Amino acid sequence: MSQHARCFAALALFMAACHKPEPKLTRDDVSAGLQQEAQKMKADGENMPAVGVKAIWNIVGVDIREQPDNPGHPFTGTVRFKIESSARALEGSAPQSFEKKFEYEYDAASKRWRFKP
Repeated sequence: MSQHARCFAALALFMAACHKPEPKLTRDDVSAGLQQEAQKMKADGENMPAVGVKAIWNIVGVDIREQPDNPGHPFTGTVRFKIESSARALEGSAPQSFEKKFEYEYDAASKRWRFKP
């Protein structure tokens, strides 16, 4: 083996030893981000300008599922709300309650949750 080949092999081994793979993401690693998305959506929903309508968004659940065969999007998530609204009417408030859910997926490249339409 020539001197040049030995240097190249040593350099390749050195670089391989220095490269540390990124740690595997866990459900706990990404759950706080989806919780923050739920809180933001709750605040936005309750602060929407509406004529005579008051809405209270209650977070019912934040569920995260693993997708081991999808390294680009290793997790999907669902945020579930129970929305209680009341509109002013001539005969008084007309309360209404319904459930709404929003689907997300975690983008590994940007390290953020993305809304799935």
